Amino acid sequence: MFNKSIQQWLDTYGVSHQNPTNKAIHWICVPVIVWTVLALLWGLQLPMQPLVNGATVLMVISLLFYWKLSPPLALGMVLFSALNLWLMQLHVTHLAWPLWQTALVLFVVAWIGQFIGHVIEGAKPSFFEDVQFLLIGPIWLLSFLYQKLGINYLPRNTAKP
Repeated sequence: MFNKSIQQWLDTYGVSHQNPTNKAIHWICVPVIVWTVLALLWGLQLPMQPLVNGATVLMVISLLFYWKLSPPLALGMVLFSALNLWLMQLHVTHLAWPLWQTALVLFVVAWIGQFIGHVIEGAKPSFFEDVQFLLIGPIWLLSFLYQKLGINYLPRNTAKP
């Protein structure tokens, strides 16, 4: 699971994400997919444990994976996770239809977008090779934000790319 460095994961993921249109589609669809997966899992509640559900369990597992690869990226994902939780709460508080219905529709639409992007790219999605790439997409995008902001996301014993 941790046989690759963060840079190896990002570089390998980037191979099938070179086309500017595919990249743009990923900037929209990956965050939407993350939100929809969390929103769909939110309904899997443990009895008498309001904050322990499928979404929070997935977030903890994902954040541990990210922390092992890159603590700075993991911290960014903590903020992104908090944003997702806030958006789910806004939905539940202010919209009449169920969260899972919105999430399901957006999930399907976003995955259609992803596959269109990969048809344009001419390369299959990375997760067809390794399912762990489903976790790499969000931090691949975050790594670009970090680079723009001049934030080093590599572990201390690793040079900047």
